[in-house]
Amino acid sequence: MSNICVIGTGYVGLVTGVCFADLGNRVVCLDVDQKRIDGLKNGIMPIYEPGLEQLTLQNVKAGRLAFTTDYKEALQDIEFAFIAVGTPSGVEGEADLQYIRAAAESIAENIDSPVVVVNKSTVPVGTGDWVADVIRKKRTGKPLDFKVVSNPEFLREGSAINDFMAPDRVVLGSLDKEAANQVAKLYASLRCPILITDLRTAEMIKYASNAFLATRISFINEIANMCEEMGADVREVAQGMGLDKRIGHAFLDAGLGWGGSCFPKDVKALEHMAVLNGTHPQLLQAVMEINRNQRRRAVLKLRKALGGLNDKVIGILGLSFKPNTDDVRDAPALEVIRLLENEGATVKVYDPQAMEVATPYIKKAIFCDDPYCAVTDVDALVLATEWNEFKQLDFSRVRTLMRNPIILDGRNLWDGDTLRGMGFTYFGIGRGTTDSTWE
Repeated sequence: MSNICVIGTGYVGLVTGVCFADLGNRVVCLDVDQKRIDGLKNGIMPIYEPGLEQLTLQNVKAGRLAFTTDYKEALQDIEFAFIAVGTPSGVEGEADLQYIRAAAESIAENIDSPVVVVNKSTVPVGTGDWVADVIRKKRTGKPLDFKVVSNPEFLREGSAINDFMAPDRVVLGSLDKEAANQVAKLYASLRCPILITDLRTAEMIKYASNAFLATRISFINEIANMCEEMGADVREVAQGMGLDKRIGHAFLDAGLGWGGSCFPKDVKALEHMAVLNGTHPQLLQAVMEINRNQRRRAVLKLRKALGGLNDKVIGILGLSFKPNTDDVRDAPALEVIRLLENEGATVKVYDPQAMEVATPYIKKAIFCDDPYCAVTDVDALVLATEWNEFKQLDFSRVRTLMRNPIILDGRNLWDGDTLRGMGFTYFGIGRGTTDSTWE
């Protein structure tokens, strides 16, 4: 059993702390947000993640997991301090490291025993060296025995616990191989591949991985746009591509584009780093541009189908950027809603989990209690998130509730032929064999 402090209780920090506790370690999760910590002490989760609440309560009850806002308390007798705070995008797309600095300085101020500081947050290449400098400068005249290890996270929201407990790989980077091996022992029971590199390589692996996945999505969306114009079906194109073992099927689902807490800020940050270091990241810039255009194309389809959007009512199903999470950061639905409202449309929305989180971002929208409320008296319906709840709607009922039976399936979830047979005007993404009529 190891003594671990995890600084930050967002998606990464909370899942990391809870899972390490479940592996038998003593874990203290620290956050400066008193309200969040008070909620966790009372069993109230700050985020929606399947299985997280049950695992948290189980480990608190077992005495392996605790929560605090007090650095002195959290860092007492610990061996590992995981930094898992946010690194939001700055004005130019750069990663904002103010919370990393605050965590590093607080570690320096509140611990005197040897410690391995582990960067779990997604940070620019070179941050590990910078964190070490921050700690050393804060301890001027009173040296601290510490080592820095980079341990980037590869957790998918909606399946984060499984991703932690059954990872494809664990990446560790450090200038001190023994420190990396110490962290590796924390993951030994998971029996997964562990790659140990230098600090900067580990940091780059995280950015390169997310940028590549975002690139796959933007690629298939560009192919989808071609399919619409040329009469092909992108779903079958993706299936045919994916059967090639060199390509595979993952992240080849055409739709409204990628969003969330990772892809947007990480692609921007990598592009920013590339420019600052004298390279020309043409591909990354194209990946971001395609993603932006995907949301605009959806609005263009609606505008053409309805002959304009002013005074029209549009129903939106799904607000989170993907199913099984309440995260709406850079969610395609939010941008589509803003674009619709800018053209004079009224928007009705429903999401199984993200309504409360989304409220500050779409104050003019009409929030509904169920999907059927969201389709009542609307001129068109947009599926923005493919929640299971939406897979088998009663479309006979939907047809009677809608003012105009127009559906834009932004995730290619439904069978277009079936819906057309029921009297709907159906548009998918990249399903050109039947969708080209929207022109």
